[in-house]
Amino acid sequence: MIDEAVALLRQEGGNLLRSMLAGDQALKPSEMASKDDHGLFGPASVAWRVHGDSAMLIGGLRALLLQTLHPLAMAGVADHSDYRHDPWGRLHRTGRFIGATTFGSTKVAERMIRVVRNVHGRVEGTAPDGRPYSANDPHLLAWVHITEVDSFLAAYDRYGAGKLTDAERDQYVAEMAEVGHRLGAVDLPTTKADLEKALDGFQEECTFDEQAKEGLQFLLRPPVPFATKGAYGLITAASIGLLPSWAATMLRLPVPPGIDPLAIRPAALVLTRTIGWFMSGGRRQEMEDRLLVDAPD
Repeated sequence: MIDEAVALLRQEGGNLLRSMLAGDQALKPSEMASKDDHGLFGPASVAWRVHGDSAMLIGGLRALLLQTLHPLAMAGVADHSDYRHDPWGRLHRTGRFIGATTFGSTKVAERMIRVVRNVHGRVEGTAPDGRPYSANDPHLLAWVHITEVDSFLAAYDRYGAGKLTDAERDQYVAEMAEVGHRLGAVDLPTTKADLEKALDGFQEECTFDEQAKEGLQFLLRPPVPFATKGAYGLITAASIGLLPSWAATMLRLPVPPGIDPLAIRPAALVLTRTIGWFMSGGRRQEMEDRLLVDAPD
């Protein structure tokens, strides 16, 4: 009886968390990869391990913090995104893209990539410094790609449920390059070492301008429900702690007040493990039902 109650709590809690993170954008069973179509990567990929872990919450915020520093990328967000009024909508769309390209069938992944490329085609304009920008610019696409891949990998290494070998880190970077190239980016890194070099190579293009300040303030104090403010503050602190030193300095980001730096990692580990426990409840059965892995005897 107790086991059944715990299982029900886990399933319902997982459904609630997935709804908050993906809204109605979550993949339907018919859209997921299957035994006959593993999608772009498949269950043996490192992408499935990394993107299926709740440490992605920390990695995602780290990527957004980094992305505020590029004036052309941030101009596109400021001019064409409604993030100030619909922050959950943006989160849901991002979650949908990652879910579709990682766990979706090949058809679903390719369709989502086409949708994003079409949206990018309408995102163009002039930054406050007078330079034109376009979301389909391969260079800007590379910046967004690199910040996300580096952030997801850094978060998994620090807070993920498993450990990756050096070869698996390289494999993950190479797997993600496949998605980046399909979106229109070019010359993307395919190893962890090259990823780090590529991120550092963008440093001289970054600046902390007014649009970056506005984006940063929103990320630090978004309109989240009161009950989740503590968890969000912990995720924020963990994300800041993973930033490259040059980025943290440029963003002028100390550890948020009221949070003990020494307590961040153990507390964040408890948080991500708890979220992961809830979210894996129904998803694991879903995967087994799709015959992606052998169900236990």
